[in-house]
Amino acid sequence: MRIVIAEDSVLLLDGLTRLLEAEGHQVTGHKTADELVAAMSRADALPDLLVTDVRMPPSHTDEGLRAAVHLRSIHPRLPVLVLSQYVEQRYASELFAGDVRALGYVLKDRVADVDEFLDVVGRVAGGGTVIDPEVVAQLLARGRRAGLDALTARERDVLGLMAEGRSNAAIAERLVIGLGAVEKHVTSILTKLDLAPDGDDHRRVLAVLRWLEHAPTGGDRP
Repeated sequence: MRIVIAEDSVLLLDGLTRLLEAEGHQVTGHKTADELVAAMSRADALPDLLVTDVRMPPSHTDEGLRAAVHLRSIHPRLPVLVLSQYVEQRYASELFAGDVRALGYVLKDRVADVDEFLDVVGRVAGGGTVIDPEVVAQLLARGRRAGLDALTARERDVLGLMAEGRSNAAIAERLVIGLGAVEKHVTSILTKLDLAPDGDDHRRVLAVLRWLEHAPTGGDRP
């Protein structure tokens, strides 16, 4: 795959580049969001995946995310994987405000687990949606609106795995329960969140986005 990385940390950029190149991918790195946008504007072809940090120079606030949102508005099919040091609820909300296909939001700690990171890269590049389970866990701990408080403990477990883009079969295997039980939990979750099941896998992600929409902002930064 052709992968573009926007990351101002020289060490992390070099590490990601080496890791992905070792897997046979072609990697191009950029250290600022402006450099990224300029390069993508000149590119003859889009990459197979854009990996970007949230906070980048000059203000180290949300330049990376704004660049990703801008590029997705121009190229809706561009797969984007956002890396963040912390759970940034409002940034995640903005990222997933439109089409959620081929989008990922994971914490940088996931990079330490090489196999898991490469799995996320492949799933997002392939059109999947991945939300870091830690994002889900923190939002779940805070969120008590829009029907979220009506979910049972098991439904919360299922919803957390749904957020990771797991299929019903994968959820059943992880929780060691039957496939039929998972299907019932998913139907119950969508019903309680007023998201009627219709066979669209991405409607599952909307259930997680309900957390992003209604969880209180602030308090995420150290």
